[in-house]
Amino acid sequence: MFFKDCFIKKRNMKNIIMIAAAGENNELGKDNDLLWHLPNDFKRFKKLTSGLSIIMGRKTFESFPKPLPNRKHIVITRDKSYDIDFPDCIVTHSLEDALSLTKNETLTYIIGGGEIYKLGMQVANKIELTRVHGTFEADTFFPEIDVKKWELIAEEFHPKDEKHLFDFSYLSYIRR
Repeated sequence: MFFKDCFIKKRNMKNIIMIAAAGENNELGKDNDLLWHLPNDFKRFKKLTSGLSIIMGRKTFESFPKPLPNRKHIVITRDKSYDIDFPDCIVTHSLEDALSLTKNETLTYIIGGGEIYKLGMQVANKIELTRVHGTFEADTFFPEIDVKKWELIAEEFHPKDEKHLFDFSYLSYIRR
């Protein structure tokens, strides 16, 4: 928690964080599903995003069996007639509109998918990336991280074990 507090104070602005898990070639998913099962990464995602707004595309939202508890879901879609019949779920039609709904919040997460991450690269000031050490067949990808624009500030390696079929690393980047 100390790191998160320092980050917010240091930046002295709204913090927009992209959070994702991607393979070595930036693979995110295939057929609107994840490519791996990493329980510790799910726990980290829950810990970081609970109680906050999460911005996502329609396909990402529809990949959940139900809305994630204790979060405000802001779903971006081009479909003007798209509607969600769940509390704490709001439909918007652009990233700009989604971010305007969080203007009074100090911390907002962008959680995917591929197209939303591409848009998010322009506005985010932090990336929390779980790098899954493997290559996978995928149809959705995380954008390339330009190291001229992003600085790696933390890295934590986790070896595979009985619950995790792949090695993975938590990587934290901030905009330079």
